Amino acid sequence: MLVLASASPRRQELLRNAGIPFVVHPADVDETPIRGESARGCAERLAREKALNVWRVRPQDVVLGADTVVVVGGEILGKPVDAEDAARMLRMLSGRDHQVITGVCVAGINAGEDEPVTDSETTLVTVSPISEDEIREYVASGEPMDKAGAYAIQGIASRWIPRIEGDYSNVVGLPVALVYRMLTRGLKPHIERQASQP
Repeated sequence: MLVLASASPRRQELLRNAGIPFVVHPADVDETPIRGESARGCAERLAREKALNVWRVRPQDVVLGADTVVVVGGEILGKPVDAEDAARMLRMLSGRDHQVITGVCVAGINAGEDEPVTDSETTLVTVSPISEDEIREYVASGEPMDKAGAYAIQGIASRWIPRIEGDYSNVVGLPVALVYRMLTRGLKPHIERQASQP
C-alpha cells in the first residue's frame, strides 16, 4: 500500500488524477531549513524525514514524502507564518523569475530495507509585476497562507504567472511524473519477488 505522508489536498488531488491509489498518514516534522543548507538539499532532506517519520510507524507499507520550497534571489521561501510574511514573499516574487523545488522520498520501497530513495524536481516560474493592492487583496483571500512562496499556481495567482519551464505539477506541490518513475522503478522488483513466492 502507498501511504502519502502529507495532509496537502493538492498532493492528494494530483495522485488521484494520475490514478495512483494511496492512503494518507501526515508526517510530523520540523520544516525549518538548516543554516547554510541549499534549497535542493533542504527539500530532499525534509521529504526524507517525512517519509521515514511515517514509515517507522508503518514499516509494512511504501511511504511517499514530499516537501516543496520556493527559491528567489538565493532565499528559501517556505510557508508564510502570517499575512505580513505572505505579503513580503509576494513582493519578492513580483516581476521576477524563481525556482520551485520539490524533494520526493519513497521509503520502504525495497521490500523491508530501510534505505529510502530520494530525488527532486525543479521548475522555473515567471511572475508578472503584482501591485500592492493586488498583494493585499490576494493575502486577504487566504489562499497564500499554507503554500510555499505564498501562492497557488492553480488558484488566483495563476493570473500573474505567464510562463513556467518544467513540470507544472511540481509547482502545485508534487512532481507526478518523477513520483511515478520512482514508484515503478522500485516496486517492480518487489512485485516480481512477491509473485515468485509460493
